[in-house]
Amino acid sequence: MSYQFPIFEVPVDAAEAEEAMGSRFKFWFKHPEFGNCLFKQTRSNTGEDWTEKIAAELAQLLGLPHATYELAVWRGQNGVISPNFLLENTALIHGNDILAGLASNYPRDQGYRLSQHTVSIVCAALKRPGLQLPLGWVSPPGITEAISTFVGYLLLDAWIGNGDRHHENWGFVVRLPEGIPHLAPTYDHASCLGRELLDAKRQEKLQQQTVKQYTEKSRSAFYQQQGDRRPMLTFDVFVAIARQYPRSAKIWLNQLAKISLQEVKDLLQQVPGSRISPVALEFGYQMLEINRSRLLRLQKDLT
Repeated sequence: MSYQFPIFEVPVDAAEAEEAMGSRFKFWFKHPEFGNCLFKQTRSNTGEDWTEKIAAELAQLLGLPHATYELAVWRGQNGVISPNFLLENTALIHGNDILAGLASNYPRDQGYRLSQHTVSIVCAALKRPGLQLPLGWVSPPGITEAISTFVGYLLLDAWIGNGDRHHENWGFVVRLPEGIPHLAPTYDHASCLGRELLDAKRQEKLQQQTVKQYTEKSRSAFYQQQGDRRPMLTFDVFVAIARQYPRSAKIWLNQLAKISLQEVKDLLQQVPGSRISPVALEFGYQMLEINRSRLLRLQKDLT
């Protein structure tokens, strides 16, 4: 049998502190190998565990700085564990706090689907003077700024159909006491690859050959302008930022082009069968194949 991702057993009494942020049950605990870790429980009838793991592995192939995720189980409940990416004497500032510092009327404390969360205001935050690349990350040649790194995050979103990069799912890591800000690694990608679909619906779309239509409807957490009723499509968000930063976009598209479809299939096949069904695997693969092809067609249009 080929290599499969391990499933880590979290001790029954491991929980030290619950994490209130987000919609999933989660808690912090000490892992003997990984140190301070967050356990995130998978909600029923979703593939949030394997999608989170696969998204992180794809980020690794792209060369992006990212949070690490491992499949896990706690008290019989499936989930993932993620080692804390914050180093000693650093703090994470989420996007909502950053944007509230840019615009006094920004709804810092509101939830998701905020039309104020536009591509333009996020780009403005990422272009602030002194913002550094993620800590400890060796960037691809030509990627020298935080904004050019974030272009890669948005390419990842477009590839996997991640609709959850809302204002708490990106941020800055600040070194203390100096206060030097760095872009945080990309994190929290579970809302992708059709994770909300039941296998019966996946099978229907595969049989009817409508995976492409589903894929093209993937919506992001970004808006084109304040007041818009619907968020932008994940693909359109990347197109918008690629037009503003074509050089950076081409670098990340070249990174994507280096990843073969066989590598993608091999990754999906490393998810244990207890966590992903053959139907979900094929559906996820087709999504990645379709989006990869769409994205790579942009290369010739960027100057």
